[in-house]
Amino acid sequence: MMLVSDFDYNLPEELIAQVPADKRDLSRMMVLNRKDKKINHHIFKDIVDLINDNSILILNNTRVIPARLYGYKDTGAKIEVFLLKEKAQHHWEALIKPSKRVKSGTKLIISEELSVEILSPAEDDGKWNIYLEYEGDIYDILSRAGNVPLPPYIERKMTPEELKKLDYERYQTVYAKKEGSVAAPTAGLHFTAEILNKLNAKGIQIGYVTLNVGLGTFRPVKCDVVEEHKMDSEIFEISSETAKLINQSKAEGKKLIAVGTTSVRTLETAYKQFGEIKECRSSSTLFIYPPYEFKVVDSLITNFHLPKSTLLMLVSALAGREFIMEAYKEAIENKYRFYSYGDCMFID
Repeated sequence: MMLVSDFDYNLPEELIAQVPADKRDLSRMMVLNRKDKKINHHIFKDIVDLINDNSILILNNTRVIPARLYGYKDTGAKIEVFLLKEKAQHHWEALIKPSKRVKSGTKLIISEELSVEILSPAEDDGKWNIYLEYEGDIYDILSRAGNVPLPPYIERKMTPEELKKLDYERYQTVYAKKEGSVAAPTAGLHFTAEILNKLNAKGIQIGYVTLNVGLGTFRPVKCDVVEEHKMDSEIFEISSETAKLINQSKAEGKKLIAVGTTSVRTLETAYKQFGEIKECRSSSTLFIYPPYEFKVVDSLITNFHLPKSTLLMLVSALAGREFIMEAYKEAIENKYRFYSYGDCMFID
């Protein structure tokens, strides 16, 4: 039995990054060497020199949708709709705030192009089934009517237009391709096209998986015992091209470096479900915590995670809880920037 409190730490509020680094690749990067338990400090652009050419890199190419909508009832009451998952065309699962002000049949006007009808409470506690009324491409409409769904710990004093411009660009990886996430796979935010080109030139092959990041990213662990927590289901895909790259590389003894915990969960779930990495579309509820034994992933690039979070448990499974907690202590002492827009860590 493992306690959630074993993964707690105190973070000074001023270390929670409110805006991204001036340039993506100028974030700081803490490098953890698991073999000799050493910690070194770098800038992210050093990653090109730190990854040896006997490695492959796997990234999550999901794209964040502007999932936060603000609508009005015919009474003028303002209601927030947070889109979570598209169930079928026009039919979505969402969070409603304040939910006590809506009921089945309530209609909300979001914009001239988009309105919402509340259908029914979903089976999952706190979620609602809704119907989106629009004509044309929903993602195109959301780009105008929606807002980037930033985590609740990001609070800033900027005008809505300034924020929208900043977050539309920076809360998205440069390789984001497939719409569907309500949070960014934040470890990937540090990569630039130039760094990806340099890695390619060095002979490091890059593959992409897709995992649509869901509500679980925002959900705290509410139980006291780690093993009692249940993960939200998230859809993932692995292409035949990426499966081939991974299998060939593993056969050649190459190291697989995952970018972000979502890439880790995609690969480890696929192996658990099929006993191999193959082309697939499935869903993951895999909860990785110590002493999990990794079957596919060798190393990880990841951001700094919230206390008592499932993500902190996952990195602890890879590097060891004591080593991770020591690294977090050192990161705080060295005033690293934490969470989504913060600095990162390379666990090698």
